Amino acid sequence: MSAAATLDAAKIGPHARVPVLDVRDLSVEFRTRSGLVRALEQVSLAVHRGECVGVVGESGSGKSVTAYAVMRLLDAAGRVTAGDVRFSGIDLLAASDADIADLRGREMSMIFQNPRAALNPIRPVGRQIADVLIRHGGVTRDQAPDRAVQLLAEVGIPDPRRRAHAYPFELSGGMCQRIGIALALACRPALLIADEPTTGLDVTTQAVIMDLVTTLARERGMATVLITHDLGLATEYCDRIVVMHAGHVVESAPTAEIFATPRHPYTAKLIAATPRPGVPLSGLVSIPGNLPDLRATNLAPCRFLARCDRAHADCAVPPLLRQEEEGRMVACRHPL
Repeated sequence: MSAAATLDAAKIGPHARVPVLDVRDLSVEFRTRSGLVRALEQVSLAVHRGECVGVVGESGSGKSVTAYAVMRLLDAAGRVTAGDVRFSGIDLLAASDADIADLRGREMSMIFQNPRAALNPIRPVGRQIADVLIRHGGVTRDQAPDRAVQLLAEVGIPDPRRRAHAYPFELSGGMCQRIGIALALACRPALLIADEPTTGLDVTTQAVIMDLVTTLARERGMATVLITHDLGLATEYCDRIVVMHAGHVVESAPTAEIFATPRHPYTAKLIAATPRPGVPLSGLVSIPGNLPDLRATNLAPCRFLARCDRAHADCAVPPLLRQEEEGRMVACRHPL
């Protein structure tokens, strides 16, 4: 059975209640000239229909690598070494390249971190949206230009008919980001991954872009993954938070709970280092140390060990204890 047929069965059959995205124990490594980089190790997360899950952590924690692995967009140096990734019941790691190409853009889409780099620089933006509609949206070549203009209007592009003929270099960063959103949502996918969708934008444009993404996602019942290093952004827009550090998921919980009572020491330090209302800049506390070298062959089971002020001798003994509660997980032997 093809991926498309399996997806249709999942929507109406006995598996309709499974998560839209279910990632279990995903491990990824990259072969580089300086050694093997163990970028992800046993990463797990799930996203249901209509839910927005925020994936947060420092740069280099593995947030974007997780997204690229899910979308089967890892470069030639990267490979999945273990784990299971399912989209509405479909095994994405086992699916053929043809099935993945059919799903990507139609049923699962991604807003990339650098919108200008993600767009084709020598093709008008309206034509780029039309290409997606023709390939995945069941729209004819005659219908596609008008539908592209309509999508530009839906994402708040002024004078959309004229802008459809513009090239990316003629548009601002905010405009390009809106084009990226229009491309990602053109075929009303079931899963949307937004990878740092507000990077490089001013604060006002950030709010407009995030309001647009979350409003459209909730209206259409999409499962949404928001990748961000901005905890304030995640607090405002996400139902649940997944905290990553050095390729590990260290904590996962509903947003309100994770900010009210963080249990992993890294989560607590990440919150303490984040500007928030009522806390002066002098009250912010930096996180000591740096991320470990993921090329090392002797990485501790807890990769936060060297930076943690709650470290004990047993934290260096595998396997790492994972304590779980209803809707909550913390990967720590000595949680707060």
